[in-house]
Amino acid sequence: MLKRKPKIYAGYSQLLPKIRVFVLPLALLLVLTLPLTLLSPQAAWGAVKKEEFPPAFTTHAQASSLIDVTSGRIIYSAEGDRELRIASLTKIMTAIVAIEHGRLQDPVKVSPTAYAKEGSSLFLQKGEQMTLENMLYGLMLRSGNDAASAIAEHVGGTEEGFVHLMNEKAVELGLSHSHFANPHGLDAEGHYSSANDMARLTAYALHNPTFSRIVKTELKKAPNPNESWDYSWHNKNKMLRLYEGADGVKTGFTKKAFRCLVSSATRDGRQLAAVTLNDGDDWNDHARMLDYGFRYYPLIPITDKQQPIDGYPLLTGTSFAYPLHDGEKAQLHKRLVLYKKAKSNRADVSFGLRGRVEFLLEGKLIGSVPVYDKGSLLPARSTVQPQQEIPTAQAPASHGIQERTWTSGWSEILRNLFGA
Repeated sequence: MLKRKPKIYAGYSQLLPKIRVFVLPLALLLVLTLPLTLLSPQAAWGAVKKEEFPPAFTTHAQASSLIDVTSGRIIYSAEGDRELRIASLTKIMTAIVAIEHGRLQDPVKVSPTAYAKEGSSLFLQKGEQMTLENMLYGLMLRSGNDAASAIAEHVGGTEEGFVHLMNEKAVELGLSHSHFANPHGLDAEGHYSSANDMARLTAYALHNPTFSRIVKTELKKAPNPNESWDYSWHNKNKMLRLYEGADGVKTGFTKKAFRCLVSSATRDGRQLAAVTLNDGDDWNDHARMLDYGFRYYPLIPITDKQQPIDGYPLLTGTSFAYPLHDGEKAQLHKRLVLYKKAKSNRADVSFGLRGRVEFLLEGKLIGSVPVYDKGSLLPARSTVQPQQEIPTAQAPASHGIQERTWTSGWSEILRNLFGA
């Protein structure tokens, strides 16, 4: 259809230059002002900037996963629940179980079985003794299979007894796609894990100061009772030298598992951990994965400690932050849950604990924070959770798992975050 040519009224052509002089600057001013209005602090929470949506991302791995260590959120996963061989990534579980069950300064004796263990080795001698702590350094920096067997026999009584502890820990942490048959990771029937499970295990382990200190060490020297020189162990994890902020974790390889890697990095106080299984370009893929997480999933402060709750004489007991990309912010909802008042001598109730604020992302619980009466002395951490609750309508506040030690509370956190 042809467009009808508009009429030009008398005098219009003479006025047009003047109108342009007045209207065009005004229009330009409106165009420049509109985005500022839309993205004001009040509106920015719900604003979605399409260019900030995470782009499509792939690796060369058979399976991969990226986790925010603080919150436990898996922010990238490809074939993440696929059960695969994990080679020496096994030693992450070996190390954390040994740290939690053993005493670091106890001497560990190398048995004939440990001495004869095939694969990567510290070249320990039969009957040699070394502290558990030093042997853990050899385990994680040089991936010594002899150290893995010696540690297992020392802590578990037998290698089989230690493997039982490893599988108990996997159940405790909700690692439903993992089963261990040995402490070193040599290929064996019934020995497997998944990228997501290894990410969750790593996030758990990195909250242990001893584990965290060991895996970020680039060079460790240890006494050698059989020679005039000390052991000198350089960390096999090249990410410590290749990537800014890298602070762990473990390499792995067998002829059936191929190249496996878990790395971690911390920037501006925020830590991520990446996992790849069977990846021929793992160093580059890990750098890209970590860059991706830091760029597109910043840790967003959701609530501060002692944040007032609109309409209630209550304050939040802790702060909470969660990794979100811009497109998810509008999907975050808050729900206030009040506890029924009951006679109790429990510490939290006497401190003025009245409930919690839950945070949900697309309907899924991602965390909670306790709420207290205004003027109450807020304890360092909540120690009790009253049983009877009164769910309220959605109300402003914030969410985060109540503070507790990682060793006692991580299983519940995983269930809340991942439905494990």
